[in-house]
Amino acid sequence: MSDTNSKIYLLPNLMTAGNLFCGFAATLKIVQGALLQGTNPDAAASLFHAAVWFILGACIFDVLDGRLARLGGQESAFGREFDSLADVVSFGVAPALMVYRIVLLDFPRAGWVIAFVYLLCGALRLARFNTAAALGSSPTSKDFTGFPIPAAAGLTASLTLFMLWWFGEREHAIGRYKWILPPLMLLLSVMMFSKLRYPSFKAITWRTTKSLPRFLIIAIVLLLTVLNYEWMPAVIFIVYLLYGLLRPWVSKRWQREIEEELGEEDPEAEPSGI
Repeated sequence: MSDTNSKIYLLPNLMTAGNLFCGFAATLKIVQGALLQGTNPDAAASLFHAAVWFILGACIFDVLDGRLARLGGQESAFGREFDSLADVVSFGVAPALMVYRIVLLDFPRAGWVIAFVYLLCGALRLARFNTAAALGSSPTSKDFTGFPIPAAAGLTASLTLFMLWWFGEREHAIGRYKWILPPLMLLLSVMMFSKLRYPSFKAITWRTTKSLPRFLIIAIVLLLTVLNYEWMPAVIFIVYLLYGLLRPWVSKRWQREIEEELGEEDPEAEPSGI
């Protein structure tokens, strides 16, 4: 069994490496932007903008590595640990550092505390999942316990992108609206370590079948996301966050209808996951 757990599967771990690369690149862009912030604000803003895209790119790689691993039955202890290490960089360090440089730098003491609390809660969440998986106490579930850290980073990055595009009048400047980000990070910190259940959509695979109306709805959402990439990702992440908050008060019938519409097969599964 130990030999099986130590195997390194190529395609899923290449996707995880892509996730880690995006996290490293985002961090590098933020550091470069910080060095230019005082002398060349426009260049610094462009670098922060690039960092946002790298964080969103890491989200895509994170989805792909899990899908490829489950598709080929190639989930392993090594892949789980590698994925968590990459997630700490891409979805913990990079978003925390980005918000700190854009907003929290004006309040050095409170600023680094908020950024660190976000990073700490994300790391604790990943450690909790890995510990449960190692002890064999994490059942095969289609639910996440708490808000997933990739979704937390995706929401932070996509909302920053939206504010750069809309509130900044398309000029890489967020202005006073940047103060939305610190309370958002504190909220996400609580949500990541909460016991609220979020659908993981692990049931969606390359072989998932859908009726024609449902297929058209999903295709239209994807098309709108591509055509309106400045704001549509933020809408999707916000809806996902709010759904977890409201889910305990949503009837089982409505849960089933909503989640089956999106591809989930069993909204009553026991909670687990990152």
